[in-house]
Amino acid sequence: MKNYQVTVLAFAYEDMQSIKDFYDKQADHLGNYFVNSILTDIESLSFYGGIHQKYFGLYRMLAKRFPYAIYYDIEDDRVAVYAVLDLRANPKTNSEKLMNRL
Repeated sequence: MKNYQVTVLAFAYEDMQSIKDFYDKQADHLGNYFVNSILTDIESLSFYGGIHQKYFGLYRMLAKRFPYAIYYDIEDDRVAVYAVLDLRANPKTNSEKLMNRL
């Protein structure tokens, strides 16, 4: 089994920060719970990177506890996380966001 180095790109970090801010307004500590949950999912890509289906030209892993998708690509021995996007959003909107990041 291959062991990848995982990198979260600035776009994905910004996605997580804005989602965290949203959840912080909903309940105390929910934003931190979201970030910890998503980071755990992202860390798992070091072992499971590349097993997911591709959507919009990138691999897509579904988050375990929140309705979000983690979009990533593999470059040599590195997994690059491009986006963390809401699955409830219009697919066209998500597609446009991803195309602007590639």
